[in-house]
Amino acid sequence: MKKWLKLLTGGMTMTGMAVSVSACSNSSASTKYDKSLSWMTTSEIQTLDQNKMVDTTSGEQADNVFEGLNRLDNQGKIKPGVATKSTASKDGKTWTFTLRKNAKWSNGYPVVAEDFVYSLQRMLDPRTRSQQQNIYQAVKNADAVVAGKVSPQKLGVEAKGKHTLVVHLTHPVPYFKMMTASTWDPVNKKAVQKYGKKYGTASKYMVYNGPFVSTGWTGTNLSWKLKKNNYYWDKKNVKLDTVNYSVQKTPSTDYNLYQSGKLDGAFLDTQASKQLKNQKGYRVFNLDRTEYLTYSLTNNKDLANANLRRAVSMALNRKVLAATVGGANTPATTFTGPQEMVNGKNFNKYFAQTNATSQYTNYDKKASQKLYAQALKELGKSKVEFTLAGDDDDVSKKVMEYVQSQLESTFGKKMVVNVKSMPKTTRVSNMLNGKYDVDFTGLTTSYNDPNSMLTTMKTGENYNFGKWSNKKFDQYLDASNDEMNPQKRLADLVKAEETLDNEQPLTPLYHDGQAWMVRENVHNLGFTAGNFNFRDTYVTK
Repeated sequence: MKKWLKLLTGGMTMTGMAVSVSACSNSSASTKYDKSLSWMTTSEIQTLDQNKMVDTTSGEQADNVFEGLNRLDNQGKIKPGVATKSTASKDGKTWTFTLRKNAKWSNGYPVVAEDFVYSLQRMLDPRTRSQQQNIYQAVKNADAVVAGKVSPQKLGVEAKGKHTLVVHLTHPVPYFKMMTASTWDPVNKKAVQKYGKKYGTASKYMVYNGPFVSTGWTGTNLSWKLKKNNYYWDKKNVKLDTVNYSVQKTPSTDYNLYQSGKLDGAFLDTQASKQLKNQKGYRVFNLDRTEYLTYSLTNNKDLANANLRRAVSMALNRKVLAATVGGANTPATTFTGPQEMVNGKNFNKYFAQTNATSQYTNYDKKASQKLYAQALKELGKSKVEFTLAGDDDDVSKKVMEYVQSQLESTFGKKMVVNVKSMPKTTRVSNMLNGKYDVDFTGLTTSYNDPNSMLTTMKTGENYNFGKWSNKKFDQYLDASNDEMNPQKRLADLVKAEETLDNEQPLTPLYHDGQAWMVRENVHNLGFTAGNFNFRDTYVTK
């Protein structure tokens, strides 16, 4: 999911980069620049299918191999992508996008308006089983399409010739242009038809329209490459020829590879972050992301008890947990990310100022024990047992170990927590199918508005993994989507977050801040919506 957000980057601005390149233009490029970069991620790619991505690693690949109507630059500003012009009607309900004529797919075919029409139709088609269907609900007939009541062809999006795209909304959306910069990539219908069920399952079963193409990913392997897309419309400004990717699940391993020159960037664990924070190359990347526990209310009936979930939440010391698993993390008392804005106001800060923060996200051992005793009485049980699942990387393991230890030390033999680590692809598949009790997972905002994350918990939404349903929450969120008055909209969003925190269908744990070591000769490294982007990156010798 993606992504968007304010971001922290190093290196130079685009203007600075242009000057630097100009200043070196009299020298041989081969003596001044490296054409390759070796990078890492902490988990496997799940899919390259634009409409089916749910995980961070896949999203990071998408940011580099696809380009939407607009894009975010390294400063988080919206820049033209495939569309050279984006205009809204006076009532805000109709958007018209003019597409550039030199945009092409990696097979040489032109990127046209119909590719965006098909992508959105496919995304909202219930047969696709996309987890992104909640994002574009404001498009005319979107809800009816998702519900299977009308054909995807009835969706309020149309191609007027090859280079004009028109989108019809049911109501104005203040952040719609931001959405087109982060959540809507084109899809080539011929490629989908050609590859069928294999589409997106490996590098070779795809076509790309971004600055890079993916090569060497077979669907299960832990290394692959991004190679410069020679059909990309702005290829002259893409400096890297190759980005060599590998999955590194153990921070000590990736730092050793960094030290030996085999990686240009390495993710640091808590201990390494403390030791290296004053070293050259130390960087912190702040994410608009929340790590949390999600409860399946259907797979384990005990977890449908709100007091049980509240007890779990209050038994966890988020400040200790955040510091335990990362040197740059911050405790989370809300589901919404820390950088989301409404009319120029930071939503989480505003939420705290209204004193709306739920008591159930505060650490209080005695209160949690009291709530748990009440839950056991309501359930008619003397103890509760469940499985806490998560990924098999070091950070996830540490989180689960901490949660298990805290809960069992707080509730004693009355609570049994079984921890189960697994590959991310397996965990995500189980979560999407509701085959879990409690999962440790995380979500990055798709666009820089609290609606992005809150809407995932509406009744029936695909990201509402635990199948929680609350009419008041739905009503507050619906009201906020239809409200154009910023203050009234803020009030509705606050009530929605407050309801979520009170009922605890998910338990927020911490907001991510990633500490990395990055070589000083890596410049213009983009970091948007929790993903690294290499479109403008260059490496000096």
